[in-house]
Amino acid sequence: MCISTRPRPAAHSRVPRSSPAHALGPELRQQLAVQALAKTVPISDLAEQTQVSRKFVYRQQDIAQHALNNAFEPPPHDDTVLFYLPVTRRWIRQFTLGLVLIGHCPLRGVRELFHDFFDHDLSLGNVHNIVHSAVARARQLNARCDLSPVRIGAHDEIFQARRPVLVGVDVASTFCYLLSLEEHRDADTWGIRLLELQDQGLRPDATIADAGSGLRAGQALAWPNTPCRGDIFHALRDLSQLVRFLDNRAYGVVEACDQQQRRMARAKRKRRGHTQSKRLALLRREQGRAITLADDVSVLIGWLRDDIFAVAGPDHPTRSQLFDFVVAELEARESRCPHRIGPVVRALRNRRDDLLAFAAALDEQLDAVAKEYEVSPAVVRELLAVSASDERCPATWQRDAELHRRLGDRHWGLQEAVAEVASGTVRASSVIENLNSRLRGYFFLRRHLGGAYLDLLRFFLNHRRFGRSEHPERVGKSPAELLTRSSHPHWVELLGYQRFQRN
Repeated sequence: MCISTRPRPAAHSRVPRSSPAHALGPELRQQLAVQALAKTVPISDLAEQTQVSRKFVYRQQDIAQHALNNAFEPPPHDDTVLFYLPVTRRWIRQFTLGLVLIGHCPLRGVRELFHDFFDHDLSLGNVHNIVHSAVARARQLNARCDLSPVRIGAHDEIFQARRPVLVGVDVASTFCYLLSLEEHRDADTWGIRLLELQDQGLRPDATIADAGSGLRAGQALAWPNTPCRGDIFHALRDLSQLVRFLDNRAYGVVEACDQQQRRMARAKRKRRGHTQSKRLALLRREQGRAITLADDVSVLIGWLRDDIFAVAGPDHPTRSQLFDFVVAELEARESRCPHRIGPVVRALRNRRDDLLAFAAALDEQLDAVAKEYEVSPAVVRELLAVSASDERCPATWQRDAELHRRLGDRHWGLQEAVAEVASGTVRASSVIENLNSRLRGYFFLRRHLGGAYLDLLRFFLNHRRFGRSEHPERVGKSPAELLTRSSHPHWVELLGYQRFQRN
């Protein structure tokens, strides 16, 4: 007996099957649907040309027809009911919080809105109680937050009803870890608040602040080993105001000189030019001095802003020498405008080390990068300068090509490391100035603030997600999520409410 054995096909073939329909991209499917709607080519011919089934062609035609119907469908009538909203007491409470915190609505405005649009009477005391009922939960969540990821903090003071509010923010995530209404802003008050924050793990590598004496003295008491860098934002603001004042004064002298020139022309026609010549000569001399002073100060402050305070600049010792040179040149011109140049010179001289503290930290980080990639610090600094140059300039391409030739395969890794160091270099407390501008919108509605309201406000600002930002990585995330790198529920749900969702 002869038994023939045939190879059996595999029971479960794992080879993926690809069909022409799956290979068609969105553009080809759109063209196929348009041709099917036009009915210039039979469906069978379209299916044969694209090697798909007629059923697939009909499906694409239906999708396109549905899209056209939606596009040309008349808009619904204004009285059409879009959805129903179950208004409960819990919904009224969370909507009240949303009006106060998101809409910046005053308490009396909340009461009026419910009366006018919901036909519901809500007393002013009830609105006040709803807001303050969320404070306890907000305080618990504020106290639970781990502040150990904060590496650089920004500190400042804002005033409300002549009382100081101490503010502290993480520069990287914009997380507000301090918002406290106080009676004083002296060293003891700052020191106590900073020591309390240590219990939550706040031990930053450095802080940045303006020249506030109480602020700096309080940090020296609480964190004696934590450096407090100077804020170049306020320094550059004062310098810009000086340049603007000198420019306006120069323009004023030029205008006065032009007017005197016209008086001189009229006097000459009457053969009395000698009566105006002396004043015209004095104004011309004053005009030259005013223009020269304004130009000199503008150039000096431009060096300070664009070279000395820039991230891509020389090392710290060189910056210090250039800083001293600029201050000496400004001091040499102090006699021409002592009431405006004098205070600026004294402020710069006293705060040189604080304002250039970022440069010393930048040098340490660049040296660490140079050691890691086994290159000289000069090469790393040259790469930093190239990264800050204009990409449209041919000289930038040439410098970058030369560095790529010298570094070879290490170029890209070194470039990313330098870019990371540059992005992490903090020179100004702009983030806290931005927070202060947002706080003023709330303070304006609450002339008499309390610590409870500030605790609730701090919780809301930290857990409200950004709708837009210049930094794409921040969009759709809250400061708390950026700080802890972990997601959390909506801020209303964190307070114990359930958000309304349409079915």
